[in-house]
Amino acid sequence: MRRPRIPLGSPFQLVLLACSFALAAYAGVRLLADDWFGVALWFVGAAVLHDLVLLPLYAALDRVVVRGLGATGRRDRVLYVRVPAALSGLLLLVWFPLISGRVEQRYGPGTGLPADVFLARWLLITAALFAASALLLAVRPRRLRRATKQRPPAAH
Repeated sequence: MRRPRIPLGSPFQLVLLACSFALAAYAGVRLLADDWFGVALWFVGAAVLHDLVLLPLYAALDRVVVRGLGATGRRDRVLYVRVPAALSGLLLLVWFPLISGRVEQRYGPGTGLPADVFLARWLLITAALFAASALLLAVRPRRLRRATKQRPPAAH
C-alpha cells in the first residue's frame, strides 16, 4: 500500500506558519502570566457552555427553521436564514458587553458613546442582514429562470 504524500507548502508558507505559532505562543505566555487559573477556568467554562448548552440549542433552532421553511427538498433556501443568523449571533457574541448596556463605566470613555445605543445598532444591523438575505432570495429565482431560458437545448 502506498501512503499518501502530504504536500508541503512553499518556504514562504512555512515561515509564515512558524511566525504565527511564535506569535500565538507569545500571546499565550502573556495571557497566562497574570491570572492563569482565571483564563483556564474561562476556557473550560466557555467550552462546556458551548458544547452542552448552545450547540443543542442552535441545532434544535436550525431544525425548526428547516421544517418551518419546508426545505426538505430545497435545502439551499435555509442558507438565506442561516447566514444572517450566524453573523448576527457572532456580532452579539463579540459585542455582548456593550449590547447588554451593563458596562457603561468601563467602555463609555473608550467608545465615547452612551451604553444605550449599541442594542439599537445591533438590531439594525441584524435587520439589514436579514433584509439583504431576503432580497437575494427574491432575486435569485428570476436569475435562474432567465439563465435556463437562454440556455440552448441539449442535444441527445
